[in-house]
Amino acid sequence: MAPTVSALLAHKGRSLVTIPPDATVFEAIGRMVESNVGSILVMDDEDVRGIFTERDYLRRIALEGRTSRETRVEEVMTRDLVTVTPDTAVSECLALMTERKIRHLPVLHAGHLVGVVSIGDAVRQLAEAAEGEAEELRRFVSGGYMG
Repeated sequence: MAPTVSALLAHKGRSLVTIPPDATVFEAIGRMVESNVGSILVMDDEDVRGIFTERDYLRRIALEGRTSRETRVEEVMTRDLVTVTPDTAVSECLALMTERKIRHLPVLHAGHLVGVVSIGDAVRQLAEAAEGEAEELRRFVSGGYMG
């Protein structure tokens, strides 16, 4: 069975790094660095308004000559979110990320944010699943399969 986002979140945890839309980009970057993540979700109470990523910083702050201390996150965040659900296959997440050239997918369940899948999370989950399958095949070939 293909690994799902639900299994991925159970393995990595569901901690979320968020920031309000009126926060400065400088504050957002501080939280991202503190949490060692490449994106931060922009939340207005319980509503996801957008996502701010390292790429957003490069494209909309650095290249446009803005200052992170004066620019509000809502001015430069990505608004058109590509999202997945807990039932989405991890392989489908990678396909979406590749197709859309993005690295982070917010996970929504019944309209509520429950996590974020990064490209690193997805690759790690699929690599672990492949290693598990390889181990089962080794046991099967050697006669120790317990399937």
